[in-house]
Amino acid sequence: MATSDALSRLRYRLLPDRLFGELLTKSWIDNVIPALALVVTILVMTWIVPGYLTVANLTDLARQVSEFGLIALALTIVILSGGIDLSVGSVFALCVLAALVSMNVLGLPVGVALAVTLATGLACGLLNGVLIGYLRLRAFITTLVTLVIYRALYDIIFPRLASAIVGSMPVSPTWDLIGFGTVYGLPVSFAIFAVIAIGVHIVLSRLRPGWRLRAVGGARRSAYNAGINVKLTVCLAYVASGLLTAIAAFLFSARLGSTGADTGIGLEISVLTAVVLGGVSLGGGRGSVGNAVIGSILVLILTSGLIRLSMPGSVNQLILGLVLIAAVLFDAKWVKNRGKLLSKVYVSPTYLKLPNLTPPTGTDVLAVNDRLGAAELIGLGAVEGPEDVVLDRDDNLYTGTRHGTIVRFLAPDYARNEVFARVGGHPLGLAFAPNGDLLTCVGGMGVYRVSPDRKVTKVTDETNRSLLSVIDDSRLRLPDDLDIAPDGRIFFSEATIRYEMSEWAVDALEGRGNGRLICHDPRTGATRTILRGLIFPNGVTICRDGQSLLFAETWACRICRYWFDGPDKGKHEIFLDNLPGYPDNLNRGSDGTYWIALLGMRTRTFDLAMRKPGFRRRMAKRIAADEWLFPNINRGCVLRVSATGEIIDALWDEAGENHPSITSTCEHKGWLYLGGVSNNRIGRVRIEGADPQWTAHDDYWGKR
Repeated sequence: MATSDALSRLRYRLLPDRLFGELLTKSWIDNVIPALALVVTILVMTWIVPGYLTVANLTDLARQVSEFGLIALALTIVILSGGIDLSVGSVFALCVLAALVSMNVLGLPVGVALAVTLATGLACGLLNGVLIGYLRLRAFITTLVTLVIYRALYDIIFPRLASAIVGSMPVSPTWDLIGFGTVYGLPVSFAIFAVIAIGVHIVLSRLRPGWRLRAVGGARRSAYNAGINVKLTVCLAYVASGLLTAIAAFLFSARLGSTGADTGIGLEISVLTAVVLGGVSLGGGRGSVGNAVIGSILVLILTSGLIRLSMPGSVNQLILGLVLIAAVLFDAKWVKNRGKLLSKVYVSPTYLKLPNLTPPTGTDVLAVNDRLGAAELIGLGAVEGPEDVVLDRDDNLYTGTRHGTIVRFLAPDYARNEVFARVGGHPLGLAFAPNGDLLTCVGGMGVYRVSPDRKVTKVTDETNRSLLSVIDDSRLRLPDDLDIAPDGRIFFSEATIRYEMSEWAVDALEGRGNGRLICHDPRTGATRTILRGLIFPNGVTICRDGQSLLFAETWACRICRYWFDGPDKGKHEIFLDNLPGYPDNLNRGSDGTYWIALLGMRTRTFDLAMRKPGFRRRMAKRIAADEWLFPNINRGCVLRVSATGEIIDALWDEAGENHPSITSTCEHKGWLYLGGVSNNRIGRVRIEGADPQWTAHDDYWGKR
């Protein structure tokens, strides 16, 4: 058995089982298969086409990518909005004609010719945008009609100006530089494309217009209900499409200096193939600049390779059509099954063996009693999810609720309450600063400060990202509890970097070190992670030496100590191990002691399951989440421990009626106050023999 346990521990420590599930959650995973297809295509073309990777061929390919890629970006923006633009080929032809007439026929300066070309693309895109965005016509039919209209205009104008376009060439170094120049070995047109692509990426992924565009494409009704101007967003998507297509046409005109009757014909099919092949979803709301670029390069390499193999144009179109069908089919299946696959592999249990637990006897300090059974109930039904409780110097009681508020119960009888502040997320851990500010960890948001005049400000919502982590752990996902050091530094725990507030109990099934301990220094504004790999770190309290702190690791059933200052700075050790339950928040008590809240009690069944990661994995894959085996978090107790880690007292609710699950305790003037994240009340019980004048404020910051 010992050998089996050792092998199981080693196997789950060395093999990153959660890696596949984490990769599936990334938006960039959509680029992986197209990128692999691109690599395979390049290798095949290099093998079957002699001299394919010559400098001249790659330079020519780069110029084509700059033009074709801009049109792919244009179509990507429209598809992200939930639409489609079949007129890009005709718009491209009209813009090429505008550029060549401006340069070759009218002899206009390059800047003016560019403005005329952009105006042409703007007009075409605006017409599509007004018809689809404001008049709410169907995108497919509308752009199919405008395709015919724009092509008809091109066919009417081009024959009358064809001789003049071909018969004269502009004398302009700038025009020649755009068409044939290079910058550090790269074509100028490709450099222009790269700058535009980076700009579009920033807008789509980092700025508000991009977020709104994705919201509209993902769920138009929901975006409208959220206050987004859907009509304007859709219209601007088509305007952007027209402008990007116009820039592509301008680069094309500078490179070739001429046009023909077939310019732009069939371009919409090629671009649509590139976009879908790159991973942009036709359903809207999902896609990126990277998708468009990869798809563009893939289609251009495929078509240019077929041309160099002397394939007829009809064969090329047939192959592109088949590729488009395959890409659309894959997109539909991927979107449909990605979520199902992710739900089966994301929960990734590991091996966690807890020390054997000896059941308490009747005379044991941990023996079940009913000292919490007669606890007074405060705010019964007036609060939901009071995870932590804290009192100010005037004896008023504060707690957070799942409705995003901090509620204050007014001393002395706590019969009256008021909303002290509206934070937005669920306030969890609470602590008072020496100046009277109330600090709180807010699930899914970060750490916030509420001043005595009730002004809410953000303290921090991110920390440094791990260098080797697949997870983007810079954003604070589940900050849990916090405390303040004598020098003002704020130390807080983040219970898990994998699960949101609503799924915190699922982290127990993994038993992994998904949590961390973080420090925010108000003097510098820096927030840094100081300990990683913790097993659901929870309550945090500064020790009386002012140089160390205690924190709970819930699923590991232990309390640890970390020195942040002094001669032992950086040292990390176990303070109290093998607890009978799952520790949550912990706070200072009178007489140099500490209070520990146990939100639930250990059972032999779940302890055994934690040593069977394969069993937990199969359970998460094969049965519904509401049937999973979870730790017993329906009944807890309160422990009092000495400064050396010895349990000296335990308080139980034997019937489990007043406080079945306890997530926080706070001693104040001879009373012990109880909070519970699954409760709808706060408890208060008298502590026998406790100092009736002791408060945490005085213990931390001294008397007033």
